[in-house]
Amino acid sequence: MQAKKCSVGLTVAILTVTLLAGARAVAQEQVLYDFNLNKYGATPYSALITDGAGNLYGTASEGGPSNHTGTVFEFSPGTDGNWNYTVLHSFSDANSVKDGAEPYSSLISDASGNLYGTTHIGGKYNYGTVFELVKPTKKATWTWELLHSFNANGTDGFEPAYASLVLDAGGNLYGTTYYGGAYNAGAVFELVKPTKGKAWVENILHSFKGNPTDGANPSAGLTFDGNGNLYGTTTYGDTTGLYNAGTVFELSRNGSGVWNYVGVLHNFSNDGVDGSEPGNGSLVFDSSSGGLYGTTVVGGANQLGTVFELAPNDSGGWTEAVLYDFGSYSTDGVFPYSGLTFDASGNLYGTTTQGGSAAYGTVFELSQNGSGLWSETLLHSFNNNGVDGFLPDAGVIVDAATGNLYGTTPGGGTYAYGTVYEVTP
Repeated sequence: MQAKKCSVGLTVAILTVTLLAGARAVAQEQVLYDFNLNKYGATPYSALITDGAGNLYGTASEGGPSNHTGTVFEFSPGTDGNWNYTVLHSFSDANSVKDGAEPYSSLISDASGNLYGTTHIGGKYNYGTVFELVKPTKKATWTWELLHSFNANGTDGFEPAYASLVLDAGGNLYGTTYYGGAYNAGAVFELVKPTKGKAWVENILHSFKGNPTDGANPSAGLTFDGNGNLYGTTTYGDTTGLYNAGTVFELSRNGSGVWNYVGVLHNFSNDGVDGSEPGNGSLVFDSSSGGLYGTTVVGGANQLGTVFELAPNDSGGWTEAVLYDFGSYSTDGVFPYSGLTFDASGNLYGTTTQGGSAAYGTVFELSQNGSGLWSETLLHSFNNNGVDGFLPDAGVIVDAATGNLYGTTPGGGTYAYGTVYEVTP
């Protein structure tokens, strides 16, 4: 339930409601916060991130005191198991040239604790933005800065949708847009961190061409490997011209620092075995094996989505394997839009948007046995019961100290505008 407002800023103390998980579940879920269409924000589609102090950060795509076009929020642990909810920024208007609107993507943070993210629309041209929230030092409030306004001018990408950003060691930002670029099939962009007093400079690293020569419409963000190469997925397109079911791609930087589009590493082939249409979550890189892990929304043996691994092979290419086929609306989750998260033991966690015992989505765990085969454990089935959240679009994060999982739902809860939840395996 949502408790009364505290005396400092837009901060709310939250009580927790305990929910027992569904029929196959082996975990316990708590709703930590109920979103409402008010000045605090509503309808979160983003995954959460955490800092070293245990605070959680995310975005809400609606609500807020400024025209209800979304917020950036902080969720910090209080006393006696309660949590404090604080609005760090309220987006002003979809037509504002100085601000973005409708943030769907997750945030990232740098070493100083500053936050970076994107908005789906808004900015100078109303095609989305990249923004920064500077962590306060002596000041009491965070400082919001507009870093880039996307433009549908035939060169720039636009509408970054659900794709989160990544940060390199030099403080430069990288991301994708669903539309735009030279062929209006999406783009990969770089924002170069400026010297003091200068503006951020955007470079388009790749414009997607689409079927049958390239991927198209990336809805997920990018992932670095240990050598600084970038990997991502596209929702559609392929280089075979057969399936238009999406791709995994790579970009690498040469010795002169110039980025090159290596190309498509895998074409998804909605053929009854492979998955189809990768979701909104970025790939996860396994530093021990060099493999990439992700999900597809549909496809696989049951046409209800997959978890896949893309591993480097001895010939210098990549080999894809489907690790898990989602199987049933009632006994399993279906349609995993989110990305995956590893824990310290190498288990994978994620969510499905639908399915489970109540058909409103699930939290799942995939673990390997001694033979290297992966099996699923359904940790929680969401329920449209007026208390629980439902239809999770984003994945979960793992608290390394406790093993607890944290995430958001865009629907459900007391006010039907989404929740922040915790799952204790």
